[in-house]
Amino acid sequence: MRITVEGISEGQPIPGQFAFAVPHAQDHMALSDNRNPRVAWDGVPDGTRGFAVVVVDPDVPSDASNVNQEGKTLAEEMPRVDFYHWLLVDIPAEVREIAEGEDSDGVTPRGKSTGRVKKGVRGANDYTDFMAGDPDMKGVYGGYDGPCPPWNDERLHHYTFTVYALDVPSLGLDGDFRGGDVMKAMEGHILDRASVTGTYTLNANV
Repeated sequence: MRITVEGISEGQPIPGQFAFAVPHAQDHMALSDNRNPRVAWDGVPDGTRGFAVVVVDPDVPSDASNVNQEGKTLAEEMPRVDFYHWLLVDIPAEVREIAEGEDSDGVTPRGKSTGRVKKGVRGANDYTDFMAGDPDMKGVYGGYDGPCPPWNDERLHHYTFTVYALDVPSLGLDGDFRGGDVMKAMEGHILDRASVTGTYTLNANV
């Protein structure tokens, strides 16, 4: 399989319009356009009955105590965990692209809905946890929400967009399912996959 994520090249910075936040001189960061990029794929294997699109950042600090704190930095070598930015499953077998802005166009306080949309079923991304302590933003975040790494993080973050070709039309997931649920449900059903990884930082020194 081959994947194209329009505007994002392997190992290169992700454009700001696809991010949740962009750098800001006084406030460190400001909310951005938060549009999902166009994702297209081809070279699909025989027997494909559905697709899933997953975006994950493996560089998120495991301890959030000092995230975005003045006078503190997050060391590059500190332990990291996966942060899922997009879970779209049960994409019909005939679909070959998600258009730019089709799943996200702007920051939605308290999150977009999970569940069925035109080209699949949305899961809950990890902003659901990240925003839980913010009374103005807390909620369940469905669909795509782009990069917003800590502005005091010394590590460059990597965002891997993957499309999976599956031998089933549905993973049988419902409700506010999460990244781990998707990865477990796909076990034994992946016929092929294709990925591209872009980078992003809000730290001017990285």
